[in-house]
Amino acid sequence: MIPMSKREFGLLLLVSCLILASVPTALCQSPAPTVYVAGDGSGDFNCDGKDDHVQINQALKFVADNSEYTTVHLKGPFTYVINNTLLIGSNTILEGDSTAVIKLVDHAGWVTMKPLIQQMSSSGNNNIVIRGFEVDGNHDGNYDQKKYPKGKGFYNVMYFLYCNNVTVYDMYMHDGLGDGLRIKYGKNVQFYNNKIYKLGHDGMFAIQCQNVEAWNNIITCRTNSGLRIWNSNDVKLHDNFIDSFYDWSAGGPGIQVEKSSGAMDDIEIYNNMINNTYGPGIWLFNYDTSATKDEGKNVYIHHNIFYDTGTNPSITWVGGILGSGFHDTLIENNVFDSAYNVAIVSMSPEGFFSNYTSEYTTIVRNNIIVNTQKRTKSPSGTGYGIANYLPETHSFEIAYNCLYNNSAGNYKDCTSKADIHIRPLFVDQENHDYHLQSRGGSWNGKTWVKYKVSSPCIDTGYPSADYSNEPEDNGNRINIGRYGNTIYASKSKH
Repeated sequence: MIPMSKREFGLLLLVSCLILASVPTALCQSPAPTVYVAGDGSGDFNCDGKDDHVQINQALKFVADNSEYTTVHLKGPFTYVINNTLLIGSNTILEGDSTAVIKLVDHAGWVTMKPLIQQMSSSGNNNIVIRGFEVDGNHDGNYDQKKYPKGKGFYNVMYFLYCNNVTVYDMYMHDGLGDGLRIKYGKNVQFYNNKIYKLGHDGMFAIQCQNVEAWNNIITCRTNSGLRIWNSNDVKLHDNFIDSFYDWSAGGPGIQVEKSSGAMDDIEIYNNMINNTYGPGIWLFNYDTSATKDEGKNVYIHHNIFYDTGTNPSITWVGGILGSGFHDTLIENNVFDSAYNVAIVSMSPEGFFSNYTSEYTTIVRNNIIVNTQKRTKSPSGTGYGIANYLPETHSFEIAYNCLYNNSAGNYKDCTSKADIHIRPLFVDQENHDYHLQSRGGSWNGKTWVKYKVSSPCIDTGYPSADYSNEPEDNGNRINIGRYGNTIYASKSKH
């Protein structure tokens, strides 16, 4: 054997080190179920702030290929700059420290509908969890009104197809050109405790999905909606705070419910605070004007607060709740304060079809509607509490509401059976506390406070409505307004 020189030995050692350096240390470092990605060299997969999708995808593939592993964890504080889509497989959690940031590279140049995060298989993956970190969509580094406009499918944060059991929570997603979570043909979708700020389209957009729930999200819209569903069923949207960034490119509602084919049923929207939206607070719209009333029905909107909704100066279809083409929509125990145009209205936006062939009824009861103001565009004849601009096919059943100080009057092409028209006596309307003043006691967030007067909305709601959740003395009848039949309902004035 010819002896190896020191120079040859050194070269062999260097090559061996380079080979070992290219092998993910997760094979021998972190025990199951978690592998770590870091930017300071402490991870199983290590990034340098450039093309970091390479190492993150290596980690995701490692978890997908090794069933004893379930989780890829992004360490912070570090900004992971990506120039390609992150691909997540089935039974995988992608999580991170709150100081870990995924950021889209400047001038990415991706095609439309190519997202930052997507399922690994084109036929779909199941049991996916995304949680805990920040995504910076890098709007300013990628926006181009002609090539890469907002709301046209560029750079969605997440887009999942044919995926079931998808959960997204505790995320901060901001400054993008597209959706936060866009999911199509999915089942069992949960979206909660997220902060969404100035994305370029919808915070969550569920298309032809089943069993969707979104709650406890804080969403500031820039271009379109906070939460949006299309041709989806078994949906609950609740306990969200939604407002809008005032911008020329904004224009969407807080919550958008759309139907174009098939049947939509069992949609519940409740306990949300929706304010200062550019479009209406909630928009219900059925594009299928020939659909029977059994194909779009049973939307239940209750215990929400709407104020200053519909600020867009360039469109007429603004207000609190704007709807058409849905039957037996029940709107009850909400508060509408200072909506632009109309608080509750049946109408189709300009440019959309309105030649419905079926007949649709909306039930409005136990709501408080105050201070409706004229819209900015074409303000003449606007400012009603409730209005029907599709009287040939749409009708209202209105009873046991309180309407007061609406600039154009209370009703347009609709009538009321048993409403009251008197100041509701909120606890602190200026600061949007819509509890009712009561001599018996009003909840202030910590304790019960007694007032010198009692609201006329106490114990005057729909006689057959359930009041069992209201504290004693509840007068054996539901209160009108947001807190009727809740544990925070103002106590009886008697």
